[in-house]
Amino acid sequence: MPDNASGLARRELLIGLAATALGQSAPRMASARGRAGVALEAKEAVMAPGPGQPEIPIWALQSSPPEPVVLFMKGDELEITVQNNLPVPAVLNWRGLDGVRLAEPLVSLSPLPPGAKETRVIPLRQAGTFLWDLQLLGDGQARPLPAMPFIVAESEPVAFDRDEVFLIEEWRLRHDGTPIAPGTEPSGASPLYTVNGGLIRDVRARARERLRFRLINGCQRTVIALKIEDREVRVMALDGEPAEPFLARNGAMVLPPGGRVDAFVDTGASPGATRILLHDGKGARPIGQLVVADQSPLRDAALPLAPPLPSNGLPDKLDLKSAQRFDVTLGAAKSGWIRPENFDMSAARAFRAKSGLPVVLALSNRGDKPAIFHLHGHHFRLLDRLDDGWKPFWLDTIAIESGQTQRIAFAPDYAGSWLMESVTTDWAAHRLVQWYSVE
Repeated sequence: MPDNASGLARRELLIGLAATALGQSAPRMASARGRAGVALEAKEAVMAPGPGQPEIPIWALQSSPPEPVVLFMKGDELEITVQNNLPVPAVLNWRGLDGVRLAEPLVSLSPLPPGAKETRVIPLRQAGTFLWDLQLLGDGQARPLPAMPFIVAESEPVAFDRDEVFLIEEWRLRHDGTPIAPGTEPSGASPLYTVNGGLIRDVRARARERLRFRLINGCQRTVIALKIEDREVRVMALDGEPAEPFLARNGAMVLPPGGRVDAFVDTGASPGATRILLHDGKGARPIGQLVVADQSPLRDAALPLAPPLPSNGLPDKLDLKSAQRFDVTLGAAKSGWIRPENFDMSAARAFRAKSGLPVVLALSNRGDKPAIFHLHGHHFRLLDRLDDGWKPFWLDTIAIESGQTQRIAFAPDYAGSWLMESVTTDWAAHRLVQWYSVE
């Protein structure tokens, strides 16, 4: 995957501060106002992480023409065509898109048979950092399935100079270099982490430049931490939704599988290089550098502190006293979870919510490993332990330690049927799903 998605060419010159792209090309964006189009192909492919590295056979999701990141605008209608040229059924999974029933995998989107093609029109009502993948049906397959990021840009100007996308993915390789898909016992396999399809991702910038890092955990089973050393890292959005801006402690951010962080980093006035580190719970490793060039600064003075990103319309407050409350158990036998390939709407739903009243879910992990929970259709607040408040951000994915219970709350604004996903942090574990309804 090419290096970055820099120099975002926003429609009608809505490009933040319209600053430098340092010679890099912009991601492709919709060509007609209010209407966007993209064609995705699921196909056999190979990935070469670096010079001299053996090619890794994968099943890829690729745009036509190939782009590392595809850019749209908030408010666009996206006409998306998916062609399945894999030898197995595939279904497109959207991460971060709220309230769009036509895009809901398994519930609305049926798996595409080999050779089949489908086109749908999807409204893009929220700005943010999103993911497409084919991983719902990917467990135990012949080859692993990577993710593909896409960006929906704000319709209002935002004060930053350019985007830098970091898609972190995890692979398990046999001694002969062939990969093992998740849901398969990885005995004897070695882990490999890539960033944008390569081993190292260096970002070159000028002094007094503001970069918007879009950090994405594309790993399918591993919680990671990403750290930009010796810089103030101001978190602006989590899982695609604007947050009350805050500084990442020591420049480090923890991301569950599928988690996304938008962070602003100002390069300062002096040239130099600082490391970007990945920690997977076993050790830290460098995955790149932020290199500030020894040349004239981009501007005479530093930019003022960035205000919050424009809202996507989620409520400021949730009335927890009137909330509907449901218990959801993770990691326990006979708790209602099934494998995606066995999903059927005749299965009992996890809960039925009424629109207009907040929902509080008590997520209890009864398993012996941390569990990852992903909610489709809605973003949620992570509640404080006493249910007397919440964290100042929205999420769609959360990691829950073994034996722990976390409470989340959301406004059930979108009627319909929606999925929930759960998987443990074990490469051999299978992804599981349930569904819920809002009426």
